[in-house]
Amino acid sequence: MAGWRRERMSKLPETAWFELPPDWVCEILSPSTAKVDRAEKLPIYARHGVKHAWLVDPDLRTLEVFENRAGQWLLLTVLENAAPVSQPPFDATSFPLDALWAE
Repeated sequence: MAGWRRERMSKLPETAWFELPPDWVCEILSPSTAKVDRAEKLPIYARHGVKHAWLVDPDLRTLEVFENRAGQWLLLTVLENAAPVSQPPFDATSFPLDALWAE
């Protein structure tokens, strides 16, 4: 998943792709993709100026929140189970992390 601030992308492009890097990305980790998401995708996102990255692990029921600082990812927090989520860039709102695990 990806998101853009309205100030940077006020309307969707008319193309089938986005040239503007997102402000936020979220990867849902799985045993078959976790290595690629961490070792390949995160460095690409940092290099292209993505400001925030979330890694959700449904098996561990965790959320890792990262902020891009000068091209390097800084881990801000790791949340688990039913912890309240109010993290950048969505820190103006809150939701329980376990809402993601609802079946």
